[in-house]
Amino acid sequence: MARYKDEQCRICRREGQKLFLKGERCYSDKCSVSRRNYGPGQHGQKKAKLSEYGTQLREKQKTKSFYGVGEKQFRKYFEMASNKKGITGENLLQVLESRLDNIVYRLGFGTSRAQARQLVNHGLFEVNGKKVDIASYLVKAGDEIAVRESKKDKGVIKANVEANSARPVPAWLEKNAEKLGGKVLRLAAREDIDLPVQEHLIVELYSK
Repeated sequence: MARYKDEQCRICRREGQKLFLKGERCYSDKCSVSRRNYGPGQHGQKKAKLSEYGTQLREKQKTKSFYGVGEKQFRKYFEMASNKKGITGENLLQVLESRLDNIVYRLGFGTSRAQARQLVNHGLFEVNGKKVDIASYLVKAGDEIAVRESKKDKGVIKANVEANSARPVPAWLEKNAEKLGGKVLRLAAREDIDLPVQEHLIVELYSK
């Protein structure tokens, strides 16, 4: 899958808000949005008025950036959400929250979703006792996620747990910091998702 390889902070500046793509840097004075709160490039300081389509497109792009998902996969998730009972936009966010890399991030084992995705791809985690190295793996209610026994001595995991100890864990997850694991109590509801996303705009975009 194609991956954005340019400076991550340019994405936040383009959207005009922090997307917390670089972990601790986003909370420090080094954050590019705090230092240069305008779009990247030579025309970045010009404020262009967006059309209805432009507003919907930016919302979709922002949501993709939050979760680190490409266009093809994002559309696949939208189709999954459309086929489920309930509100399509909320179903879409629920599917995105169910990704294994997002769960690892939410549990505090990664400082950002990008780092969590890398840790999963490197085979550091297991689901229900079985190794899973696919970041897009969708967990279900009742699944147990843990750092693999052979990987528990990894310095990066211990450092992340310590650095993220004060970060609250969502109510739909249960964390066991001592055993370096957690459990999915239920799938995320809309009120559990704290991201500034207007999912109805994405639904309107794909419904055209």
